Amino acid sequence: MTDLAPDTTTDQAPEPVPATSQRRRTAARAVVEPSRAQIVAAARAERPPLEVARRIVEVAEDKKAADIVLLDLAGVTTMADYFVICSGGSERQLEAIADGVIDELRAEGVRPIGREGEPASHWILVDFGSVIVHAFTPPERDYYELEKHWSEARTILRVQ
Repeated sequence: MTDLAPDTTTDQAPEPVPATSQRRRTAARAVVEPSRAQIVAAARAERPPLEVARRIVEVAEDKKAADIVLLDLAGVTTMADYFVICSGGSERQLEAIADGVIDELRAEGVRPIGREGEPASHWILVDFGSVIVHAFTPPERDYYELEKHWSEARTILRVQ
């Protein structure tokens, strides 16, 4: 009679798991999107936040944004390193400022994390992680007073 039990007296390595089984286990794992903090850290490694903020100011200036302010938020909040706040005289100009900033920076390899608001709301926010851009019409900018709210932040530059 033949013994069907495995031979335990040999020093053979265990048989490897077939790749198909491993793929099935990997496919069953949930795909995890990177967190905002991971995206910001990766962006900082590629290009310093102050350089990104200054480039945003240049683009906003090219799009004829008014009263551009660059605030340094370091030590005030962990939400972002810099705010760029500017005004556009019309809904069309707000759209041009936001689109211009997004398009120019994207062409330079800096992608926005998100965009909130519409020209009709008179406030568009573009989030680049370590730099957040706020484009307002003048009445909304006066109403929300972000510069007053973030008065502890250091003003790096102001373009009238």
